[in-house]
This record gives sequence, C-alpha cells and structure tokens, in this order.
Amino acid sequence: MLPWTYLHAIKDYADMAWHLEQHPGLRCVVNFAPVLLDQLEDYVLQVDTGSIRDPLLSLLAEPDEALVSSESAQRVLQFCFRNNHAHMLEPFSAYRRLYDIFRMVESDPDALAYLGPCFYADLITWYHLSWTGESLRRTIPLIARLMGKGAGFTFTDRNNLLECIKDVLRGLIGRYRKLAQNGQIELSANPQQHPILPLLIDFKAAHENAPDMLLPQSEGYPGGSDRAEWHVSEALEQHARRFGEKPKGLWPAEGAVSMDTLHFFEKKGIVWTASSEAVLAASIIKAGGAVDHKEAWLYKPYRFSTPEKKIACFFRDERLSDLIGFEYAQWLARDAVHHFVHELEQIADRVDDGAVVSVILDGENAWESYPYNGYYFLEQLYDALESHERISLSVFSECLEGAAELDHLVAGSWVYGTFSTWMGSKEKNLAWDILCEAKATVDEVLALEHLGAEQLQALKRQLANCEGSDWFWWFGDYNDHESVRLFEKVFRENLSRLYGLMGRFPPATLNEPLSSGGQSDNLGTMRRVT
Repeated sequence: MLPWTYLHAIKDYADMAWHLEQHPGLRCVVNFAPVLLDQLEDYVLQVDTGSIRDPLLSLLAEPDEALVSSESAQRVLQFCFRNNHAHMLEPFSAYRRLYDIFRMVESDPDALAYLGPCFYADLITWYHLSWTGESLRRTIPLIARLMGKGAGFTFTDRNNLLECIKDVLRGLIGRYRKLAQNGQIELSANPQQHPILPLLIDFKAAHENAPDMLLPQSEGYPGGSDRAEWHVSEALEQHARRFGEKPKGLWPAEGAVSMDTLHFFEKKGIVWTASSEAVLAASIIKAGGAVDHKEAWLYKPYRFSTPEKKIACFFRDERLSDLIGFEYAQWLARDAVHHFVHELEQIADRVDDGAVVSVILDGENAWESYPYNGYYFLEQLYDALESHERISLSVFSECLEGAAELDHLVAGSWVYGTFSTWMGSKEKNLAWDILCEAKATVDEVLALEHLGAEQLQALKRQLANCEGSDWFWWFGDYNDHESVRLFEKVFRENLSRLYGLMGRFPPATLNEPLSSGGQSDNLGTMRRVT
C-alpha cells in the first residue's frame, strides 16, 4: 500500500551491499527484519509474474494516457514529491521544474486539469530516478542516460526503468547471502513482524525506566508471552530458510529488551543481542554503580542473570552512532571521516586493548540526508577503517569473550532508553487497548471454533501484522500529519482484516482515526538520542 520497501531497496539496501562488495576487508553485522524480507520476496514475485500490485510501482508500466486518470494522477501527486528535497530533488533541474509547476497550480483544483500526460510521465520517472542509489547511477548506463535526458520520458523509458528496478529487487537478498557466506558480514534478525517484545510480554516493563508512564487501560496484552515466542521462533525459521542457517544474534525491534526478552532469546539458542547505552546505564545505576565515565563500562558485552547466562548483550555508543545518523550529513565527507576515526582512536587511548565499540544505526534512513546518498562518506570511512592499524572490524559473535556480569537488565529501548515512543500517550495507549480487544477476540474464536490449518495460519499472520511496532511509533503530534494519516489508516485496515478472518464485525472504533499527527518537520523515520 505504501512504496517505502522497494524504494529503500533500490536506494539504500542496494548501496549498502555495493559498498561492502567494494571493501572486502570491511566486516559488520547486517540486520534484516523477517517481515521486510517477506515484502522483498513478494516484490520479486510481483515483478516475475508481471502482476504488480504496488500501486505506485505499477504506474511505470502504464501508458501515457492512463497516467492522467484521476486515481493515477492523485497518487503521483501524493507521493512523487515525498523525498529529501535538498538531496533528491533540488540537484536535478528537470525534476525541480516539475515541482515548481506543481506549486503554481496546487492551490487551484481547476488548474490541475492543465497538467497533462507529459507532466505525469516525467514526474513518475523522476521520482523513481531520485530514489535510485548512487551505486546504480554509477554502474547501470540506463540510469545515467535517463537522468541525462531529463524530460520527455517515453513509455519505453519507463518500462526500461521498471526492468532495471526488477533486476535490483531480484538480486538483493542473494547479494547479502553471498557476503555472509564469504564471512564478510554476520546476518542477524528481528522477531518476525518487528514487535516491541517487552511490551507484548508485560506492559509493566515500561515502568522499569519510566515509573510514571501512563499505561493502557488493559492490564496487559492477552497471551503476550506466547505471541513473543511465536515471533522469535518464526524469525529463526524464516532466516534459516533464506540464508541456510539460523542467526546467532537477534537485534530486538528498536533495541527493546527486558530480562524476559533475554530469557526468550536464550531458550532459542541465541548467543547475542544488543540495545543501547541508556539501557545499560540504567542497569548499572540500579545495581548501585556509577556511569560518570563510560570508558569504564560501555565498551564490552554483558551477561545478566538469565537461567543459563549464555546470552551476551552489546550496547551501542549513542554519540558515535548518532553522529553518523544525524550530524555528519552536514559535514564534508573527509572531515566527518577524520573526526569519527579520531573519536575511535581516543577511545582506544583510554580503554584497554580488546574494547568493543558498538556503532549501531538504521541501515537505510540516514543516507538521503547525505549528499550522493552517503557515497563519499561511506567510501572514505570504509577505506580508513579497512587500513587502520589500531582499529579492527569484527562482528558480534566473534566478540563474546570478556563479558562483564550484572544481575538485572532494566527494560528499555534504543530510543531514550524507555518505551515512550510506543506507549504512554493517550493515542498510543488507545491503540494498544484496541489491539488487546482484538487479541481477546482471537482467543475467544480459537477456543470456540475449530479452524483449518490454512485459516489458522492466515489468522496468526494477520495478528502478527497488527502487533508490529511501527503503528505505535507513528501515533502522536510530534510526527507530521500526512505520515500519521497514512500509517494509522493501514493499522485500522489491518485490524479490520483480522476481524474479517474471524468472521466477526470490527468494532465501531475502527471507523474513526486514532491519531492525526501534527504540524511537524519530523518524518518519524529515526529518533536521535544524543
């Protein structure tokens, strides 16, 4: 329903794989949410069968006259200027001219009728060109030729671009599988549909690092522990199917951890997980320790008092990670790389040999804020790290020795160290209460009716869709109105579909918007901590 999966695939997932392929001495962990891989595989199936359901991608295959139909034109205008204008629109004069024309007529519905097939054909083409990764622009002649052409794109041009996108989507998962097989990267996974596991298991986990947080009216998510186990088990099975073996590590959705979560992971044979500095700091303080100098406590893995003490937890350096995520995009690439490497060297000066510095951030969302999708920054950074005499690059499963021990891990996430991004406000709590009501109905149906295996699988999968973290992330007036409107609508539609699978009428509350967002420049894709 929304295009972000395939757009990030042709921009960020492709670029990150390319940078790794160009730097065989680089080593890192790459995490994939299984639900993301589900979507990528579905896109491959769509393009292979020629039945493209994605309403935006399918427009590349539409003839000129079809692009001016009211539905197609509305979709093009709704989406095709939604990008980082400074780096994805302004550098291209032909694309910027289309935006200027649109701004001239957007306030007058009658004037929109003057926008004809040439306008929409060029706009849908430029939008997809603006989302191509820098690696595609430098290695695929078609992309360079179309960008050079600038205007007057034909039906053939659009179809050729679509074929290029198809090729990128088809090869993407295999590229990462090969990098893992070569030992260059370690692949990890999230729980299946990216739920906030500690909250599924126990709402009261939110109080461990935010005692005054307002909880939903529901006492807890019905059967949450069983659902948490389902998401973990499903993730491991799906990862093994795609990559040949189960992952050794799990990155919990949004770095959300608790003692119960560690226990779940440990029972499934997971040897490492990770969260953020604020979670570890809260845990050390709870144990009576001091956190004045993070060189003394941050740069090592930890084991907590789980039954077997077999799982290690790593914690991200929030400042270093956020420098890449939010600051360095404004710097010259060489200055940013010099600064980052110098920061690591200073840590090495202050900490014993064998320190593990964990730099963890979104693999996709930062780069559109960088010139050239982070091309020069990443190339120079990887060059510098590959050849550095004191800094060695590794993966978490090879850094398990020398773990410190603590009795208790304070529940929290990588956003502020709390769960406030997903619970605590009126709108977020209302969404949880509506989800709890739906889950109670599922349990009632399962207790009263015998469902066939196929129907049961569909019901569980749809329930999992409703349990994902992103619905709660978006609710609130700190995100922009349009993004909130789109996501909360999809959330309600998913819940309605869940009731339909049970043969039940959805409650009337699903007819009304749960959140409207606000007048905000925050597009919601990342939260900075530092």
